[in-house]
Amino acid sequence: MPRSTTELLALHGLRLMGFAAATDVAQRFGLAERDVTAELERAAEAGFARRRTGERPGWALTAEGRKENERLLAVELDRAGHRTAVRTIYRDFLALNPRLLSACTSWQILDLDAQVLNDHQDPDYDASVIADLHEIHLDALPICADLESLLDRFGSYRPRLVTAMANIGNGRTEWFTKPTIDSYHTVWFELHEDLLATLGLDRAAEQN
Repeated sequence: MPRSTTELLALHGLRLMGFAAATDVAQRFGLAERDVTAELERAAEAGFARRRTGERPGWALTAEGRKENERLLAVELDRAGHRTAVRTIYRDFLALNPRLLSACTSWQILDLDAQVLNDHQDPDYDASVIADLHEIHLDALPICADLESLLDRFGSYRPRLVTAMANIGNGRTEWFTKPTIDSYHTVWFELHEDLLATLGLDRAAEQN
């Protein structure tokens, strides 16, 4: 299967994570930090990325960098000849997406109409929502497997979802939706963004 270039992955990591240190991008894709740093420095010279120093240093894409990332993704996808296959898998993902979003909402809110937050004092209710997530998870794994069989860079999603699901099952329920860790929702949101970027779509297009 095609292996994405470090140039593409350096920019793509910033697209997916929004703001990240070179070490975070390197870890995400199994790259050497020095190689990612070199690519990001070249990207900065070209106007595709900007570096922030200080207490929380890191990198972010510029508007031109976002366009360049999408161009590189399109070239990779068409060279691999997998555009039709990825679009089909994307439709499968979209069919599953409302179930995942509903489960996340149910985890956070007991009564949507009254906007009653879930205080997680009802173990039976929480167990039912986790059971729903587990069913969604079983349907999501083949989607991830199909994607990673086409493009190597999709290979992190399946193990990350498995890890999040295992943590939830072991009582670490912050792994359901907590935004500051690799929670199930965090990984799902990133996969969604990855599919949109790969196909050159935006979220508004999903409503059409």
